[in-house]
Amino acid sequence: MGVTCNYLEVTTTTYPIPPERGVIWKGDTLIDGVPQTLEMLRSKGKKLVFVTNNSMKSRKQYAHKFQSLGIQVTEEEIFSSSFAAAMYLKVNEFPPEKKVYVIGGEGIIEELKLAGFTGIGGPEDGKKTVQLKANTLFEHDKSVGAVVVGIDQYINYYKLQYGTLCIRENPGCIFIATNRDATGNMTDLQEWPGAGCMVAAICGSTQKEPIVVGKPSTFLMDFLQKK
Repeated sequence: MGVTCNYLEVTTTTYPIPPERGVIWKGDTLIDGVPQTLEMLRSKGKKLVFVTNNSMKSRKQYAHKFQSLGIQVTEEEIFSSSFAAAMYLKVNEFPPEKKVYVIGGEGIIEELKLAGFTGIGGPEDGKKTVQLKANTLFEHDKSVGAVVVGIDQYINYYKLQYGTLCIRENPGCIFIATNRDATGNMTDLQEWPGAGCMVAAICGSTQKEPIVVGKPSTFLMDFLQKK
């Protein structure tokens, strides 16, 4: 589902049988036959799990999108990479007094807040600029303990600089990628640059590899099975 490499995970009650997968929508267009297929699967007692690498929305926002398309899905059935990023920090006992700098959408900010963390950056930094001149010191928050990078349609030099400094200068700062998809189906007509492009930029400026929490990471699959 969603706008990047998107799948519906259908889980049986007899794990570890591999789950079935199927695309729900492309852009904002529902795939033909999806409502009937979901209804049939539920009637057979199948447990449905909706997994997306698109981090722009939170689970609540995705539930609203499902409803707008005429499909009833609960937040508990949705696993987005924005949620996965927040859960990674939760599972690994990230200090709640530390902040998280976000290069990405509102979905990450919202999921971090629901998990008890303070996210800064995101869309709010979309129009900020950097003054490139001699003897300029770029100030950044020293209490940032993690940088989360996802798909960001407002990516700019300010965000790249901020995230880079946090990772390079804040001791122990974690670098998390929601996913490394190179492209995504932002519309039903063509593919556009995906989160992997933003992640690659931070990899280049920091010379560090991220912890990937979205598909096909083992973290997301393990978390799914436990839930």
